[in-house]
Amino acid sequence: MPHTTDTAGRVTGAGWAELRSPEELRARLGEPWPIVIDKVHDRLTDEDLDILARSPFCLLATSDARGNCDVSPRGDAPGFTHVLGPSALALPDRPGNRRGDSFHNILDNPHAGLLYLIPGGKQVLRINGRARILTDAPFFDAMARDGRRPDLALVLDIDEIYLHCPQSLNRSGLWKSPAARTS
Repeated sequence: MPHTTDTAGRVTGAGWAELRSPEELRARLGEPWPIVIDKVHDRLTDEDLDILARSPFCLLATSDARGNCDVSPRGDAPGFTHVLGPSALALPDRPGNRRGDSFHNILDNPHAGLLYLIPGGKQVLRINGRARILTDAPFFDAMARDGRRPDLALVLDIDEIYLHCPQSLNRSGLWKSPAARTS
């Protein structure tokens, strides 16, 4: 099907019906179940701590002051996230491509989100908050790997924690082999 670009540079096509208001969205989705709303909390629970201790991987979402977004993978041995207390955590920065997109964004806009996954697991833990970048702190010693302390750490002051339902992982077959996904 052919696509065109509108005056705002967005791709569009014949017959596309775009949703344009929060009211229209709510009419299509319906109201969220109370259990979903009640799952949101702002302090780490034992279940959250267990996921953090077992997770070797998370995705860090940030945006700059203009709203330009970035999502960057972060990972290390399970438990690489350092818990500073019930409402704060720290991620060590490990050597990578040196772009620093997330850090540049945080300097513009401290709002950030983390999404934790455990390979083979069905839990998806979302943590949103306000981020800061530290160049040193006493807890850097606890985040050392192979005798090397991180040069930087992202500290997230937690605003919201939410344990997602596993349906997206079930539907995607993410942890299945490619052959098992197509059968």
